[in-house]
Amino acid sequence: MKCISWNVNGLRAVMKKNFMEVFNELDADFFCLQETKLQEGQIEMDLPGYYQYWNYAEKKGYSGTAIFAKEPALAVTYGLGVEEHDKEGRVITLEYADFYMITCYTPNSQNELRRLDYRMTWEIAFREYLKELKKKKPVILCGDLNVAHQNIDLKNWKTNQKNAGFTPEEREKFTELLESGFIDTFRYFYPETEGAYSWWSYRFNARANNAGWRIDYFVVSDDLSEKLVDAKIHSEITGSDHCPVEVSITF
Repeated sequence: MKCISWNVNGLRAVMKKNFMEVFNELDADFFCLQETKLQEGQIEMDLPGYYQYWNYAEKKGYSGTAIFAKEPALAVTYGLGVEEHDKEGRVITLEYADFYMITCYTPNSQNELRRLDYRMTWEIAFREYLKELKKKKPVILCGDLNVAHQNIDLKNWKTNQKNAGFTPEEREKFTELLESGFIDTFRYFYPETEGAYSWWSYRFNARANNAGWRIDYFVVSDDLSEKLVDAKIHSEITGSDHCPVEVSITF
């Protein structure tokens, strides 16, 4: 089973570039999106052989997620079931017989960390949500989780320790998630690999210099460890400031 996750940073924009070419070439069983920046009815996607699931933010042109799946879900949940967290279209959960598939666009702590307190509230609620699902069946989570976990997960870690996405608070919350029974699939296969990034600023020629961050993940519950086949970062694919990430799992 091949799963892809991509923060497209505006689906309408990347549709004018290379989205369909990438989508068809990768031929995933699940193709998950973050930051679609859409409202319902603003785009028509012709994806034969796929079921489409969308979650939109109340605010126009902001956030939003989608999952395109080759098999229909048994049940679909949008959000966490907490009003405070469910206005920005950040989470979709598909239930299948043997697992849950979740796409997530984690809130950014923003400049001067003005949203860090909210981010901490989100992190606690989201972790509890995942832990409850894990009690029922295995969990596959993907998305832009807006945190570089370790020093090797970003180019310039020394100068970014007080910046959004690499604060001690955000990194600790990711550690707590892993310690509660989850696996960062890329690090599971490639624990020491450096220079593997999934996001690059549009400024300072960052992508050409590979001055990036690894903030896009596939995280799975530890009961899937023996079913993991491989994890990839498709840094060769452009179209967004993020690139797609992939995991392969046997079911």
